[in-house]
Parts: sequence; C-alpha cells; structure tokens
Amino acid sequence: MSKSLRMLGAISVATLIGSALVAADPKDPEMVRPKAFDDVVACKSIAEPVARLACYDEKVAALDEAAKKEDIILTDKAAVKEAKRGLFGFDVPKIRIFGNGEDVEEIEAKVKSVSITRAGMILMMLEDGARWQQVDTKVLNREPRIGSVARIRKATMGSYLVSFDGGPAIRMKRLN
Repeated sequence: MSKSLRMLGAISVATLIGSALVAADPKDPEMVRPKAFDDVVACKSIAEPVARLACYDEKVAALDEAAKKEDIILTDKAAVKEAKRGLFGFDVPKIRIFGNGEDVEEIEAKVKSVSITRAGMILMMLEDGARWQQVDTKVLNREPRIGSVARIRKATMGSYLVSFDGGPAIRMKRLN
C-alpha cells in the first residue's frame, strides 16, 4: 500500500476519534482536549506533594494506556506538517487533527517516473508515490525526466502549477 494511502487511512481513522485529540488552542470552545489529558493537568493543582505525585502516577498511567489503545493520538507539529505535505493536491476538509497551523502552499519533490498520454499530456509519479496528470494543453520545450525536481504550487480555482527543474509551469491535478 502506498505511503499516501496509508496516511489517508490514518487520517480517516484519526478523524473518527477526533474528539480524543489534543487541541492546538484549549481556549477555542470547539477544540476540546481529551479527558485523560485534562486529568493529568488537574493533578498540578494538588498542594500536598505526595498526593500530587500519586495523582500524576495514576493519571499518566491512564493517559499512556489510552495512547497504547489508540483511544487518544498524540502528535507534534512536524508530523502534522508531513501529513499535510503527503496530502498536498487533495481537497482535504479542514479538520482539527491538522491544528490551526499554516497550510502547505507548495512542495518540491523528485520525479520517479514520467510518461506522455495518447493525448500528449504529461503523467508523472513522484518519489512518495503521488501521481499527477497534466490538465492543460501547454507544450514544454523540455519534458521532465526521472530525477527532475517538480515544484508544485497551489494556483487558482483548485488547480496546481507544476514546473520542472525551474522551467515554465504547466497545470496539473493529483490522481491518487
């Protein structure tokens, strides 16, 4: 199974258990932190040191167990950024698991394979398994080849502009 499909599957599962995810902004009323996390944080309000430590021991064990059972998923910004990069080119809804951070506006990746369709359109696969197909009729003076660096950036109306090795851009769409 390709890396992108695994990532999309993981995101689908994470969406189903989204109510158990740690929010990026706990002040946002729509971003509710999981109870297991709040229980750990609540331990810090206990004044007596032995009771506070006992609380932490109990609640951290419960949080660890929830994570092992995947009832709660903890991640960091780097993993979220990598997931966004892997899904670049898809029309993915805004969901909490991606936090409130910046969207990926462009990526660069090496071309793993390239071919030309019967209609004369470029069809390429990137090293991460993402497949893209040309949707305009622009002809490039120099076609991309294996190892070319594809720079893909968002354009208007949900399309993407792709240039190879710094050359002129063509309009493409992601297939998988």
